[in-house]
Amino acid sequence: MKTILIPTDFSETSKNAARYAIHFAKELGFTKLVLFNAHERYIETDPTLLVTVPDFSEGAMQASTEALEKFKNDLLLLVDAGMEIETYSQYTFLTDAINEIAKKFDADYVVMGVTGGDKLTEAFMGSFAIDVAKVSEVPVIIVPPNTSFTPIEEVMLACDFKNIEKTTPVSAITHLLDETKAKLFVLNVDKDNKPFTPETPMETETLDDLLKGYEPEYHYMNGDDYVEAINKFALARQVDLIITIPKKHGLFEGLFKKSHTKMLAFHSHVPLMIIHES
Repeated sequence: MKTILIPTDFSETSKNAARYAIHFAKELGFTKLVLFNAHERYIETDPTLLVTVPDFSEGAMQASTEALEKFKNDLLLLVDAGMEIETYSQYTFLTDAINEIAKKFDADYVVMGVTGGDKLTEAFMGSFAIDVAKVSEVPVIIVPPNTSFTPIEEVMLACDFKNIEKTTPVSAITHLLDETKAKLFVLNVDKDNKPFTPETPMETETLDDLLKGYEPEYHYMNGDDYVEAINKFALARQVDLIITIPKKHGLFEGLFKKSHTKMLAFHSHVPLMIIHES
């Protein structure tokens, strides 16, 4: 059974991401959605003991379960016949549990919303969606605020053309293309106005071999603002989904810390699929 895992904190951002996930599931023929709420243990101070103790009462679990059921009932108005929505609540930190829960439900994708932040928020707090994307072993789709679903007809792969054979998650990309029949654009953005290196032709040929039969269309842009260039291309080509591959070395060095992927997650106007290198 094809499954999408939807972590939610019941914010409007996460509710919008859930609505996006329903339409995404319909297009890809998925039959199951799992609404997951991870609620952390409430810590209270006991003034008589002068220590903090965890509150293991049933109250938080009950509130989470009831909120999930209400949210599920709201979403049922949008689903097709034969599509199942399951709910699951757990005392845990979301980032600690995401892979365990994804395996439990055999999830193919995680879909989450992201709240646009100011520079301070981005630098120090980030977003739960970005934290999840750092550790998730399955692709994570981050949905910008107020974004509505559009059929996946044009997909962009943001690519640095480095170590293509070792780092490209081919099966995840081709699975998406097989399910949607989307056109694939491969975009390289270089802020130093040097999009071509001696390795570029070889790496392009390697990617062509890995994506044989999918006929990717290659584009190169220069510019100091990576996110602006991505958004400009996405708007011009009416891209419906951007794929990015955080690298442990090279272009995405630091894995989200002041990285292009993190900036895209906060500022992209198009849903962003994050797939870790193979």
